[in-house]
Amino acid sequence: MARVTVLSYTNLISAICAPKDSPLSSETVAATPIRKTALNAVHRQMGAKMVDFNGWDMPVEYPPVGGLMKEHLAVRNGVGVFDVSHMGDIRIAGPQALAAVQHITMNDAAGMAIGQCRYSAMLYPQGTFVDDVIVHRMGEDDYMLVINAGTREKDVNWVTQNTRQFDCKAENLSDNYTQIAIQGPKGVNTLQKLTDADLSQVKFYWFTHGTVCGLPNILIARTGYTAEDGFEIYVPTDEPTSARVWYAVMDAGKEFGIVPCGLGARNTLRLEGRLPLYGHEISDTINVWEAGLERFLKMEKGDFTGRAALERAKADGIKRTLVGLESVDRGIPRDGYKVLDLNGKEIGYVTSGSYAPFLKKNIALAYVPLEHSAIGSEVAVEIRNQPVKCKVIPTPFYKRPKKQA
Repeated sequence: MARVTVLSYTNLISAICAPKDSPLSSETVAATPIRKTALNAVHRQMGAKMVDFNGWDMPVEYPPVGGLMKEHLAVRNGVGVFDVSHMGDIRIAGPQALAAVQHITMNDAAGMAIGQCRYSAMLYPQGTFVDDVIVHRMGEDDYMLVINAGTREKDVNWVTQNTRQFDCKAENLSDNYTQIAIQGPKGVNTLQKLTDADLSQVKFYWFTHGTVCGLPNILIARTGYTAEDGFEIYVPTDEPTSARVWYAVMDAGKEFGIVPCGLGARNTLRLEGRLPLYGHEISDTINVWEAGLERFLKMEKGDFTGRAALERAKADGIKRTLVGLESVDRGIPRDGYKVLDLNGKEIGYVTSGSYAPFLKKNIALAYVPLEHSAIGSEVAVEIRNQPVKCKVIPTPFYKRPKKQA
């Protein structure tokens, strides 16, 4: 049987940012047909470096425009555009759609208005993560969950199986859209040129519908995964239409220095903002309290999957927590590296780490025991068999300016 090598998300970034600092770890899996988004040919025409990411042929960076560093800084200072069509979408509609969403997610969807988005997560009965999601209230008794690419099939199966007792239908819409993310402080200026919707009236984590590039009734959401202002648009998935919209966005953003962005910049941007990634900061072995996501957990809403286990876990006391680290000595912590106390004893592990292009320092997220989690605490990360001193610092590492157009 043919074999392929699939790299993890942050190991892909390691290969770009500091290939000499950390050897790539990989796993060998049985070959399956690689999937392509409707913009695949566009990425290749633009000279993107393509990689196999969870079975998708995706751009990790665009060397012709300057690569990861330039892409990252463009989003922080101006605007960048991402193809995120590998993400998934599940519609839950019907008379008991709200009850179904309440049952399978930890946040409270009951107070959502039509047009509102809300960050949440689906949990296993043990209070650990199936996946984190963004819930969109599309209409009366109509919701859409945006899910992650790496967990798409698992999520669809989970939602289908766990909403059967409700009078609603769960529908996989993942292949219906080309999803384009226009991110950065100039994202609103860029997209406004292409739509009749008044984007100034769309608040962060809300959405609207409008004509985009002549296409009617396009979903326009003020959401993203970059810790920056921006929008995600959902256009028909055929290749000619998708390419036309992509190039129109690029043209509209020229005056703001727009660049196409790949998975590399997407990862460093979300890391600066402490946004979790499944398989790293959250997983089926990590609970909500440990991940520090309790502000999105609404225990008071009533019963939901995982609630009882989370009550028990809180009563028992949390033993570890997610913290931000900054390197004091030279060296970049990478995902999977051991965290040590200052006596050299292993106490935890790095979930994600990188050089932060905007902050200009080496940062990481890591799980450590509570007694090592106080701001200012010093630990070490084992890098190339050597302890590199790091200190615990506040997160998120980066916060965008409050005022956005």
